Formats: sequence, C-alpha cells, structure tokens
Amino acid sequence: MTEITLTGVVLDERSELSLTELSQACSTSTEWVIELVQEGVLEPVGRQPTQWRFSGTSLKRAHTAMRLQTDLRINLAGVALALDLIEEIETMRERLRRLEAGEGKR
Repeated sequence: MTEITLTGVVLDERSELSLTELSQACSTSTEWVIELVQEGVLEPVGRQPTQWRFSGTSLKRAHTAMRLQTDLRINLAGVALALDLIEEIETMRERLRRLEAGEGKR
C-alpha cells in the first residue's frame, strides 16, 4: 500500500491571498480567477489585479465555482447565481437551527 502525505494551510475569513496565491491554491490560471472577479463571483480588496487580496472564504467560493463549472458545465453567470443561492440556503438553515435550538430551551 502506498502512503500519501498531504500538506495544506488552514485559512479563515481573516486570511488573505494574492491573485497568484489564489490561482495556485485552485490549480488554475490567474485569467480564470480574473473572470470570476469580473462576473462578481469573487470580490477582492484592491484596485488592480496586482494589488488584489482575497479572503479565505474566497478560496472556498472559487473551489465551489470550479466544481460547478467542471461537474455541471455551468457558465460563469450561472455559477454566480448558483453560489448566491447556495449561500442563501446555508444562511436560512443556520437561522432555522438557531430558532430550533431556542425552542428547545423553553
């Protein structure tokens, strides 16, 4: 049996990545990341691509965008819409969990 060792870095919302770092983390081109920004999928801080900084959550969003494109063959406009809907569902589920937890205390 072959043993494989994986290494990685844990990122949170406060972590920041440059354009190059984000594209490397996604194993993709900087051009694809720029397309995500142009479509509104990612919102970097900074005026120009050389100054852009992305949050750790941008990495998660970029990975999800990549999966939507490759697995479901969704175009970038569809990816942007799907990601917004996925996030809205997650927000609503969290609110429901909190409401249900509050009722359990009564």
